[in-house]
Amino acid sequence: MLVLAGCKHKPTERPSAPSTDYTQVAVPEFNVDSAYSYAAAQVSLGNRIPGSKAWEQCAEYIAAQMSRWCDTVVVQPFKATLWDGSTVPGKNIIASLNPQAAKRVLLAAHWDSRMWADHDPDEGNHRKPVPGANDGASGSAVLMEMARAMSQMVPSVGVDFIFFDVEDQGQPEWADGYEDNTWCKGSQYWAQNRHVPAYNAVYGVLFDMVGTMQPRYTKEQVSRYYAPGLTDKIWSVAAALGYGHIFVAQNTDPILDDHMYVNQIAGIPMVDIVQNSGTTSFFTHWHTTTDNLDNLSAEAMRTVAVVTMKTIYGDYPCSK
Repeated sequence: MLVLAGCKHKPTERPSAPSTDYTQVAVPEFNVDSAYSYAAAQVSLGNRIPGSKAWEQCAEYIAAQMSRWCDTVVVQPFKATLWDGSTVPGKNIIASLNPQAAKRVLLAAHWDSRMWADHDPDEGNHRKPVPGANDGASGSAVLMEMARAMSQMVPSVGVDFIFFDVEDQGQPEWADGYEDNTWCKGSQYWAQNRHVPAYNAVYGVLFDMVGTMQPRYTKEQVSRYYAPGLTDKIWSVAAALGYGHIFVAQNTDPILDDHMYVNQIAGIPMVDIVQNSGTTSFFTHWHTTTDNLDNLSAEAMRTVAVVTMKTIYGDYPCSK
């Protein structure tokens, strides 16, 4: 509950649209092979730790890919102070379709990988980096493939894809103490320094850890509190499409993630589609050295993308 106590304001949601048959909503094709290749390309560069060579190369890769499909690409540099007082560079990458549209939808993920595998079953690995195939690369790959697909069938709303940086460098388990705001540095910065002055969006969706072999997403409390209508809509769309066993209609505890700051500071109602295994912390390989491509599912990535696109195109069909 404490994670909700410090909110600056609660975004106001627009009323839900009349009932729609989402099975009949036309959406572009999400290619699982392409999505997997985007994730694999990120992981192949190495650990995307802020300031590293692999991090620099990955930023260039994401920006180059998004420039193929989007009308504009903005790289937003910033400095982030970590839990131990050290400073690292950060880069939020924002790509937009239909930038002239007044109404906008925000889709986001984080692209950095964690410095420390502090949940690894082998204590000797706790200070080693995490490959970040699922926790980092999967969400970014979903954004890239959605951008490619949606550029072929642009909805009647502006779409902004934000790749947040320095999300996963929060205080490690082996350090003394814990502080919420040591996480999600990129979204904190963007929410206070948006790439377009007074930027706003009708709603947003965050993808985090969406490439597990056994995907399971629940209605976590931050999403329900700030974006109850959108949360219910997404899970209803998923059920209508036959994904009710994946988008489980279960209310679960709040998650500290990038959507927290988009909701609290930017005032944009945003839902977090994030893995919840129901038995372990997020997923078996979370913050371990085995969060690699062997444990990544492109079909899981496709599921969250299709549900999200059905939601968006149901509200804002292609105008052509």
